[in-house]
Amino acid sequence: MRKILALAVLFALTSCTNDKVDLIVHHAVIYTVDSSFTIAEAMAIKDGKIVAVGKNDEIQKKYTATENIDAGGAAVYPGLIDAHAHFVGYGSSLFQVDLFGTTSFEEAVARVKEFADKHPDLPWIQGRGWDQNKWPGKTYPTNEALNKLFPDKPVVLKRVDGHASIANQKAMDLAGIKAGQTIVGGSIEVKDGKLTGVLIDNGDDKVYNQIPDPTKEVYIQWLQAAQKNCFEQGLTTITDCGVSYQDVDAINALQKAGKLDMRLFVMLSDNDENLNKYLKSGPLKTDKLSVRGFKVYADGALGSRGACLLQPYNDKPGWQGFLLRNKSHYDSLAKVLANTDFQMCTHAIGDSANREILNVYNKYLKGKNDKRWRIEHAQIVNQNDFNLFGSASIIPSVQPTHATSDMYWAEERLGKERLKGGYAFKQLLQQNGWIPLGTDFPVEDISPFKTFLAAVVRKDAKGFPAGGFQMENVLTREETIRGMTIWAAKAGFLENEVGSLEAGKKADFILLDKDLMKVAETDILNTKVKSTYLGGKKVY
Repeated sequence: MRKILALAVLFALTSCTNDKVDLIVHHAVIYTVDSSFTIAEAMAIKDGKIVAVGKNDEIQKKYTATENIDAGGAAVYPGLIDAHAHFVGYGSSLFQVDLFGTTSFEEAVARVKEFADKHPDLPWIQGRGWDQNKWPGKTYPTNEALNKLFPDKPVVLKRVDGHASIANQKAMDLAGIKAGQTIVGGSIEVKDGKLTGVLIDNGDDKVYNQIPDPTKEVYIQWLQAAQKNCFEQGLTTITDCGVSYQDVDAINALQKAGKLDMRLFVMLSDNDENLNKYLKSGPLKTDKLSVRGFKVYADGALGSRGACLLQPYNDKPGWQGFLLRNKSHYDSLAKVLANTDFQMCTHAIGDSANREILNVYNKYLKGKNDKRWRIEHAQIVNQNDFNLFGSASIIPSVQPTHATSDMYWAEERLGKERLKGGYAFKQLLQQNGWIPLGTDFPVEDISPFKTFLAAVVRKDAKGFPAGGFQMENVLTREETIRGMTIWAAKAGFLENEVGSLEAGKKADFILLDKDLMKVAETDILNTKVKSTYLGGKKVY
């Protein structure tokens, strides 16, 4: 009897000494994504941070929790991080005409009319997602149908890549656009001396400048809708590429007020307003917001033939695309930013644009460094220029689904030989030993599972092509997971806070119904997020 009492007292004392935490996740397959890619069974969480990760027995014996989650053997990954997206723009697009997947301009116009009928009070009709490469003839449309349907209401529809638009006459009249006008870094298309409505790159700036800013209530709707969709996809940190300081102020206020939970790494758009404000104050860092990059545009997109190439387009002789600013702009900006803690993050698609920016970066970075300047997309790179990434520790930030979206027509633009330097993720990975991955949503689908599919099997959602696209540049599953978590965090100097499930880091994690490290290729896109946790709290 005494022995039993003694054991009871010992158990009670032991129980009292157990560390109290908020949450224990146990009987899981936890991919920590630490330096060794360790797999654990359980983790303890307190005050929004991971306290310990280990085996079921050791965690459950050492800690007691307010809440326990028996994962039942489910795969647990760090919260996914999108290294290149447009969070604010995506939120806005959810309240515009959805033109993604249209198979003809006639279908696009029909969707615009349906949207306009449902929203008669909108002063402007905006849409996004059309792609002439998926339409018969693969040629740009003209705006006659829009002019006829909407003679008195301005309409502007953004191309899928964001680097071209088609506007009706009313929109162009409000913007003061006339046939024959020229513009640096853009073009205003004409046919038989008349405006077609197609405006490429900087050519559509004047139109968008006419659109009124959203009300505060509408803006909040945008961001909360975007956040909801991101959490459903297991995304807990988003890199928003190219916003204004006014956006930053609004986001910061909403996060502090508890109206927005999404963690955001923000790149400010390259303009005088943003530069003047932030070069004085320096980077901004809060628990959920980091502002320390400037988003610069070297050229346009390959799909709209705005990408700047070293040699003419195969399907448009004599045309090489263009840079969006004078070369001196990139040099002078790099010179300024080199003496700050801000990252220079430059959109470069064509091989000429990539070469230009790589040379500028190398000039001011002067060898290996930890400034983490980035080239966003790094889409077409001349074989002689790949070494320029590694020589100055330049980060290629890529989006795998661009490869599987563009593969249907990229060879028409570039030719077989030049295409070998395109979408070369493995070759780019080898430059620094790591590579961040993103989606570029809303240019591409928000789904990180499509990112995973495109990276590890180089196929699109239709399973095309059967043998994969340029398989010499396939990434392993581990590399892809790292690219979607810890390497994406590292690209924004966030690797000590998020991106892996290690003690001391924020408890951002997801439970999946299938294990991405083991799931069959044909089932990757059937993977579902069971739940998403941000700072140890369930947000989906």
